Amino acid sequence: MVGQGVLRECLLDDEVEGILTVGRSATGQQHAKLQEVMHQDFWDFSAIEDKLSGYDACFFCLGVSSTGMSEQKYERMTYGITMAAAQTLVKRNPDMTFIYVSGAGTDSSERGRSMWARVKGRTENALLKLPFKAAYMFRPGYIQPLHGIKSKNKMINAFYAVLGPMYPVWKAILPKYVTTTEQLGRAMIKVARQGAAKHVLENEDINNI
Repeated sequence: MVGQGVLRECLLDDEVEGILTVGRSATGQQHAKLQEVMHQDFWDFSAIEDKLSGYDACFFCLGVSSTGMSEQKYERMTYGITMAAAQTLVKRNPDMTFIYVSGAGTDSSERGRSMWARVKGRTENALLKLPFKAAYMFRPGYIQPLHGIKSKNKMINAFYAVLGPMYPVWKAILPKYVTTTEQLGRAMIKVARQGAAKHVLENEDINNI
């Protein structure tokens, strides 16, 4: 869902010259500046590594719910996939800005009670140590999908079907903790272009960019 949002904003931004998406399935979008690479093994990018050079930024939007997962499996899906991609990209693009979509409540200490927050924190900390030009951790809270964007997860779509109509209320009473796919996408592009004052950006920071 987040990936669809930032892709939409990249396609609309005249200063974005070219976009490469990497996924297991096609985005369904067609545009002169969009290229798509289909790839299945997200723990090993060697088969497509030669296609990943020459880019200024990576918007890493992959994520999975921790519900029903052991910490070992969630870490493999979250930390493992992210680091496989990042380590490949930094070799090919040392001047790249890497933006990772994490989540509100992520635990930078890696020692808290929440399993998903520890794993996300471990992932963020590892990314910040890689020799990219810059790396930024985005921690959105509630994300309202706009412009017809939907998740591929049926449970998440059901969640939004119930709570989505309440977005104006959440925005009014909890403005620091809600954002939209449009705001998030625009903020990611702006930070990739101009940088930010800090490397870990909470929901309020995202909305203020």
